[in-house]
Amino acid sequence: MEDKYLSEQILRMSGVNPKKCMKCGKCSATCPAYDEMEYHPHQFVTMVQKGRIEELMNSKSIYMCLSCFACLERCPRNVEPAKLIEAVRLAVVRQQGMNHMKPDDVPALLNSDLPQQAIVTAMRKYNK
Repeated sequence: MEDKYLSEQILRMSGVNPKKCMKCGKCSATCPAYDEMEYHPHQFVTMVQKGRIEELMNSKSIYMCLSCFACLERCPRNVEPAKLIEAVRLAVVRQQGMNHMKPDDVPALLNSDLPQQAIVTAMRKYNK
């Protein structure tokens, strides 16, 4: 897909204006998945703003986001990085055959400490 089209699609799906970001990093500082992410929430916002959508679509960071929305709570400008991450993840899922997780992958990923809600949420996100 064309980068400009992808950028417009992500902005439309998320309803977020990344230009409001003042690069304070509070979203990343509060992110519980920070250590697992290749791109942190504040970097994600910047990359969307610069149109680097394809790079984000190929990143494992979109699957590391817990969708806990802690970043939304901490953002002084209400930029909502998690909504951008969710929109990029949805754009990947909408591309035929690009689902990150298949139902058969779930049993191998199960952990006794993993809450059932996480399993249900993962299947809703990745099995469209």
